Amino acid sequence: MRLLVTGAGGMLGGDVVAAALAAGHECVALDRAALDITDQAAASAAVAEHAPEVVVNCAAWTDVDGAEAHEAEALAVNGDGAGNLAWAAVAAGARLVHVSTDYVFDGTATRAYVESDPTGPLTAYGRTKLAGERAVLGCGPQNAVVRTAWLFGLGGRNFVATILDRAAGGQREFDVVDDQVGCPTYTGHLAARLIEVAQGGLGGILHAAGDGSCSWNELARAIAAAAELDITVRPTSSAALDRPARRPAWSVLASERGGEPLPPWRDGLDAYLQAARALR
Repeated sequence: MRLLVTGAGGMLGGDVVAAALAAGHECVALDRAALDITDQAAASAAVAEHAPEVVVNCAAWTDVDGAEAHEAEALAVNGDGAGNLAWAAVAAGARLVHVSTDYVFDGTATRAYVESDPTGPLTAYGRTKLAGERAVLGCGPQNAVVRTAWLFGLGGRNFVATILDRAAGGQREFDVVDDQVGCPTYTGHLAARLIEVAQGGLGGILHAAGDGSCSWNELARAIAAAAELDITVRPTSSAALDRPARRPAWSVLASERGGEPLPPWRDGLDAYLQAARALR
């Protein structure tokens, strides 16, 4: 199968390219410098030129707080850009597999969110990602939207790397929120699932996140234990952090559409730490 991966220079995109090649697929990798998905003509030209069977879109505006002050710019990438790729894929006879987020929900649920649950984003980022979902699915049922949550992996900024880097720099005390619960997801595991979705041809909305759930505080303590860090992790509240964008209190995802869940988030953490050590 021939794949085109957009956003290939990012944390998830890099792992998707690696997963595609490991599965024996032909893969064209385009980073932001090679393709600006907000440029409709460029998106159409790139898809037409490379003639993929499936486009996997990992390009996104991921600055959640920054989107509050720059919603139009975030929408151009997360909404219009996703739509540009979807239309380009349709014109080329290809499918689009698009990555979305738990932020399309309001975080007030008391059980795991499934694909059919109503959306209600609290933030500009969530609104722009929901716009992207609608643009992608509006181009045809063959396209897939894969929602995920709390990503961490090599080659990009993420919570796990932040804890490790600050501890390496000498920080010994961390105040981490305990009132946000979600599913930490290793990009290596998610990338393999995205390739499965590309291969399988299933369209519509799908959820894929690390199995199990925890708070950010619990994740920080798990990082400290697994990496044998001599640090203290204290609980704090979201209100105390006073960030521009309100985070969903509950970001646990599950799937009602069948298939195996991703590996447990603790397995993802172990895999990440092992990969990080190999790079030293």
